[in-house]
Amino acid sequence: MSALTTREDARGRLRKVFEVALDHLIPSDESVPLKGTRFADFEDQVEALGREVLPVALEERAALERNAEVSNPGYCPFCGAARVYLKKVTQPESLSPQGEVVIRKQHARCRTCGGSFSPSGS
Repeated sequence: MSALTTREDARGRLRKVFEVALDHLIPSDESVPLKGTRFADFEDQVEALGREVLPVALEERAALERNAEVSNPGYCPFCGAARVYLKKVTQPESLSPQGEVVIRKQHARCRTCGGSFSPSGS
């Protein structure tokens, strides 16, 4: 079992996304005016920042988990047989409270009962 990324890479991707979102909220160039004049405008801007940053944080955190990817699918959860093989990898989009996230998911199939399952800890 192994992680799909390193902490350094995950932190770098998250920093990059946050910097872009922060530049939309508070531009570093003093000549660029800040957007909005009411507190409700500020709330909307901060929520937009969260919609950009939080899904990436979830994706990177999931990729750092040591059981994000397995090299051996183990035993079939349906019949307990060891005749299991890794079939494919997908990247389905899931809807979380923070927005859409894309998480890599492995699929395995049992040669004994034909059952299909995900061996990686989602």
